Amino acid sequence: MGKVTRLINNCCVTGASGFVGRALCLFLRARSCRVTALLRKQAEGPWDDTIIAELGRDELSPPLFSGFDAVFHAAGSAHTFPTGKNAAVLYETVNVRGSVLLARAASRAGVGSFVYYSSVKAMGDPGEHCVDESWHVPPDDSYGASKREAEARVLQIGRESGMRVTVLRPTLVYGPGVKGNLQRMMVAVEKRRFPPLPEVGNKRSMVHVDDLAETAWLVATQSRAENQIYIISDGHYYSTHEISKWMCEAFGREIPSWKLPVSLMRAGAVLGDALEQGFSLRLPLNSEVLRRLLGSACYRSDKIQRELGWQPRRHFKEALPEMIAASRIL
Repeated sequence: MGKVTRLINNCCVTGASGFVGRALCLFLRARSCRVTALLRKQAEGPWDDTIIAELGRDELSPPLFSGFDAVFHAAGSAHTFPTGKNAAVLYETVNVRGSVLLARAASRAGVGSFVYYSSVKAMGDPGEHCVDESWHVPPDDSYGASKREAEARVLQIGRESGMRVTVLRPTLVYGPGVKGNLQRMMVAVEKRRFPPLPEVGNKRSMVHVDDLAETAWLVATQSRAENQIYIISDGHYYSTHEISKWMCEAFGREIPSWKLPVSLMRAGAVLGDALEQGFSLRLPLNSEVLRRLLGSACYRSDKIQRELGWQPRRHFKEALPEMIAASRIL
């Protein structure tokens, strides 16, 4: 791994109470870093102090960030929110305005490094391609557009102020405490409600939450990462069939010998689209769900490995036992 060029002793983490933020706080404290969590409301966790503020709505005074070596901005409104005008306004308020106000306050306080957690959704859907940071197709929804705009704005603040800004674009993040689609899939597999999918060879990129935390630390401590954007992936390409099969094995479930035909799933998705449009229903299968089940979302993290020497350590299959154990505790 590349040579560390800046020491970090005191840092601020936004979104610290979330899945990604909490793992980052644990990682930072393990490296003897004093952690201040910026939260919407007071909470206990792996941090030493708190700042209470609602990003995008509250003004952020530069003195709040005085003395921090780095700010890790992991908070934001996620793409799991419903689409539409209200969602677009929320993304603009939290993801764009919140990030800009935070970066300005941090730069005026003299913070050395600012790491912005964006998303691969800041790029357009790669389809069947496996893409890197040179994929310049614009995002195709309001969530991705908000992340793309926030990236540009915080990078510009860094260039104008001298604060070192780096943007991370994580792929789908997994690990103990995971939420969202992966958690729902684990629950469905455990309860035998997940359909036996065919192997279609789709390629989906993911990254372990601890590997993501390590990349944040790495870019914050290396000057070469200044003004850079990095895709973060564990380097493996998983098919949905593989993921569901490994989940069955981890739960001790028998792997179904039969598979749903792709033609039947496509027909069901078309029917689901028609019923949703005609009757304002929300059905378990439509074209969007089918795309997530059988489509690819393939991204390459060669750039950060080449430039900073980072190497991912974790694999989804090996992480499943700890993910299942954590889900049962929760």
